[in-house]
Amino acid sequence: MTQLLSTDAVPRDQRLAYWTDMICNVYVQLGCDPVREGDSGDFEGSIRQHTLPGLDVSVVTSSPQKVMRTPGHISHSSDDYFLVSIQASGRGVVRQDGRDAVLSAGDFALYDSTRPYQLLFDESFEQIVLKLPGERLRSELRDTQALTATTVSGREGAGHLLLGMIRTLREDIDTLQPASALAVANGVQNILVAGLQTLPAASAPSLSNLTAYHLARVKRRIDEQLADPSLSVSTLAAELGVSVSHIHRVFRSEPLTPSQYIWERRLEACSRDLLEPRLAGRPVADIAYGRGFNDAAHFSRAFKERFGCSPREWRQQRIQ
Repeated sequence: MTQLLSTDAVPRDQRLAYWTDMICNVYVQLGCDPVREGDSGDFEGSIRQHTLPGLDVSVVTSSPQKVMRTPGHISHSSDDYFLVSIQASGRGVVRQDGRDAVLSAGDFALYDSTRPYQLLFDESFEQIVLKLPGERLRSELRDTQALTATTVSGREGAGHLLLGMIRTLREDIDTLQPASALAVANGVQNILVAGLQTLPAASAPSLSNLTAYHLARVKRRIDEQLADPSLSVSTLAAELGVSVSHIHRVFRSEPLTPSQYIWERRLEACSRDLLEPRLAGRPVADIAYGRGFNDAAHFSRAFKERFGCSPREWRQQRIQ
C-alpha cells in the first residue's frame, strides 16, 4: 500500500503545522521547527509512504528543518519503533544517546523512538526512512542503545547492499505480491543488521567452532519441533542429551534467550502462514495452534508486539 502526502495540499501559512501532523502520523509523536526563524511560510515537504509486512518504507523530501522527539512526546505515546534514516541527497544529522551521526548521500543511521532524539537538516534534503517494530530489531541485535546515532557508510559492504536494495525496492514496491513483500522486508532487515554489526560497538567475541556447532544443532531442533506446544528448553535438553545450563551457555552470545528464540521462531512462522494463499481459509487461531501456541489471546498480544499490528491486520495485507 502506497500513499503520498504533501504540504502542497494546504495554504503556505499552514504548511509547517500540517507537516508536523504528517510526520507524527507516519512516524511517531514529534515536534518540528524551521532551521531559520521566519522560514515557516516557505516550508515545503512531501512523504511517499510504502507499507510492507512488518516494515514501513517512506521517502521524505523537505525544506531545512529540525525535528525533535522529547521526553514529553514519549510520555504521551507508547510507540516502540526503530527508525533508520538513509540519506539520499543533502546532509543530515541524527542525534541520540550523546552521539551525532553526520549523514552524507548514501549513509544511514539508526535511532530508537523510546528515547529522545533530534534530526537536523540545514539544507533541503531527501531521505529514505525505514520504520520497524522495536522488538523485531532487538531480537537480532544485542545492546542496540550502543548502535544508535552512528554513521554507517553506504559506499561499501552491507551499507552499500542495503542502499542498492532500497533503490530497487522503490522502483518495484507497488508490484510485489504479499509473500514476496514479506521476503523483501526480511531481506532488508537482514542487510540492515549486517550493516549495524560492522560498527565497533557491535563487536563481540567470535564463537568457537564447537559452540557454533552446538548452537546450530539446538536451533535446528527448535525449528523441527515448533508445532509441539510442549517444546521448552527442558525438553530440548532431554532430547539432545545435554543440560539446560549447556543450552543457555551456547546462547550466551545471542540477543535472545533460548525460550525467547522459540517464541520468536513461532511468530515468524505464523507471519509467513498468515500471508500464504493456500491457508487463506484457515482461522487465525488454527494457524497459531499449528505453530505451537496454545492460547489465542497470548498469540495476538505477542504478534502485535513483534510486528506492530494484529494477526488479522497482518493477514489483510494479503488482499490489499
